[in-house]
Amino acid sequence: MAAAAQIAPSLQTVLLRNDIWRGDRLAMPGEAGVASGFAALDAELPGGGWPRGALSELLLEASGIGELSLLQPVLQACAVQAPIALIAPPQRPHAPAWAAVLPLERLLLVEARGAEVAWAAEHLLASGALGALLVWLPAQIDTRTLRRLQMAAEGHPAPAFVFRPAAAARQASPAPLRLNLAGSAEGLQLRVFKRRGPLSSQTLCLPVARPVAQARLLARLAPAQTPLVAQAAWA
Repeated sequence: MAAAAQIAPSLQTVLLRNDIWRGDRLAMPGEAGVASGFAALDAELPGGGWPRGALSELLLEASGIGELSLLQPVLQACAVQAPIALIAPPQRPHAPAWAAVLPLERLLLVEARGAEVAWAAEHLLASGALGALLVWLPAQIDTRTLRRLQMAAEGHPAPAFVFRPAAAARQASPAPLRLNLAGSAEGLQLRVFKRRGPLSSQTLCLPVARPVAQARLLARLAPAQTPLVAQAAWA
């Protein structure tokens, strides 16, 4: 009994340490996250922002729903340190729109297809020379490849964002942070369904611009202008 009485206080002391993570609390990484630019989102993310040295998986109902507008604040902050890499985006980035966000000399565009996409992402992360990485993975991607990307990200101090379709939420993933993104009339609807901490039941609605969605609406109203509108909107 005396020994048990001594163990309990010791355990309580250990649990109070900052480097011990309890499952009912958000994990506190060794390095603070990069602020997202949205206070409500930062409150849901371990470390108070987008994690460094880990994959952040963004699962989309469709491309162009405001996912790049969501990342605009963090990309602006990270581009100050090093280039931003875009790997296999679904559409060619519109240079004038990106130039309004960050210097184009800080933007690295990698065109890749199939297995080359993950290969390029892994090697760029291994270089340690990026401010941030954005990669649009093919629909058919296996867990082993995702695990290799996560291991590469662990050795890189910058945020790494992986875009996948919403259906991939049913598949296991080694990414420590997974978010579901959907468009809404107010902006972007976001739900964190995997993080290092307790489950989140909150759905956030963030006021982000949705230029591609707006362009598609205009295209339906004026079909003859579709190519011009779509190109000008991609950001």
